[in-house]
Amino acid sequence: MLTLQRIETHAQDIKKSRFLAVCGPVSSEPAARDFINEQSDLTASHNCWAFRIGQTYRFNDDGEPSGTAGKPILQAIDGQGLDHIAVVVTRWFGGTLLGSGGLIRAYGGTAAICLRAAEKVEVIETIAATLDCEFADLALIKARLGGFGAVISAEAFTSTGASLSLQIPKDALQAATGMILDLSRGRAVITPDD
Repeated sequence: MLTLQRIETHAQDIKKSRFLAVCGPVSSEPAARDFINEQSDLTASHNCWAFRIGQTYRFNDDGEPSGTAGKPILQAIDGQGLDHIAVVVTRWFGGTLLGSGGLIRAYGGTAAICLRAAEKVEVIETIAATLDCEFADLALIKARLGGFGAVISAEAFTSTGASLSLQIPKDALQAATGMILDLSRGRAVITPDD
């Protein structure tokens, strides 16, 4: 499963209308909605968009005829097998009507060109977990966690050690748990968050 490395843009003129696609990686539905709001231009005629995050997807035609903008943008995302993506295609109307077929090609095509040009990276599904360990084990465990792709998002200290909030790749959880138990001789505890 692939997503984008960074935000990408593509602009083109079609029969005097200006189309600007902006695509980018998003981690959640609220992040997708924030991206859409940030990339929309209120001075434009239409800001049509789509996003996909796993099984969750949404699209919007923003006043264009139903099915002529948002859905073709979503099809451009799905056609390239991308996930955790939001795309906004902004149109400044140039005075020439494109018709339904023309709008579908314009919105979907502009989004597809933008997505094709973007650098892709693999989406790594992670699990949030809490790691509780003693001070004696902390430095070594922290040094080894990086080898499993784990990211420490928060760290709190107790009277005997530390509690770390982790994001760890789902497929590395079992191996990382084994490593932590071995290094700490069973004293450390890693608990996946609900």
